[in-house]
Amino acid sequence: MKILVTGARGMLGTDLCEILSPEHQITGVDVEDADVGLASEMEELIRRASPQVVIHCAAYTDVDGGESRRGEVFRVNAEGTRNVAAACRETGSVLMYLSTDYVFDGKSKRPYSETDAPGPLNVYGASKLEGERSVQGLVSAHFIVRTSWLFGLHGRNFVDTIIRLGQDRETIEVVNDQVGCPTFTRDLCLALSAMVRSNEYGIYHVCNAGSCSWFDFAGEILQLWGRSTARVIPTDSTRFRRAAARPAFSVLDTSLFQKTFGFSLRDWRAALADYVELKKKRVVANETY
Repeated sequence: MKILVTGARGMLGTDLCEILSPEHQITGVDVEDADVGLASEMEELIRRASPQVVIHCAAYTDVDGGESRRGEVFRVNAEGTRNVAAACRETGSVLMYLSTDYVFDGKSKRPYSETDAPGPLNVYGASKLEGERSVQGLVSAHFIVRTSWLFGLHGRNFVDTIIRLGQDRETIEVVNDQVGCPTFTRDLCLALSAMVRSNEYGIYHVCNAGSCSWFDFAGEILQLWGRSTARVIPTDSTRFRRAAARPAFSVLDTSLFQKTFGFSLRDWRAALADYVELKKKRVVANETY
């Protein structure tokens, strides 16, 4: 199958190209190749590649920075997605769009299902929701995949930040009033691979099983890393005046994915353990050379 991946040099896109390439003909593009905010560039790119499937990972992901750059965030995440969707409509390509738990307001008392009403709290979430609407309105054969709290080997993420802080500090304050689902990019790629082989189109929530607070997540990271004596101290969101509001509870219900595709992703702790082992091997390799 011919698949075009946008954001191919990002954290998820890099893993996705690697995992899909043995089975599919992959074309990976990123900001250096085309500007998603320009309709003419995306139309030409997708027409020339003539993919059967486009997996749209490219996005403006600086959640706090985006609060003061609303125009640019919407240009990339909303207008850019509309441009990709319009091009897919012209070529007849299936479109898979990567979205986020931040489309929700965090007021739910139970995990969010695909039919729950969105209500984003920040510019990033609002722009991704607008992208969802463009996909739904322009491409009948589409997947919208909402995921959360991604970590992977090819980009900045919370796990690496905690490991780094653990080397320099005796204590690390982390909020315990935001709960979500940590998700390893390589695990997510396995789910996306199953989806592109199907025609079970629609909205799906996909993340590693289980949930935790950022505080719990940080504690597990340092325990698995085992090379730091830093202590994680719980605090709440009022202690950190961040530009963008976050949902207090953004746990995603993945039962629709499991029912449709016959499997679910493993628990986030097992995924994190594998990620930390990969990080340790990289550290050893760098020390060796």
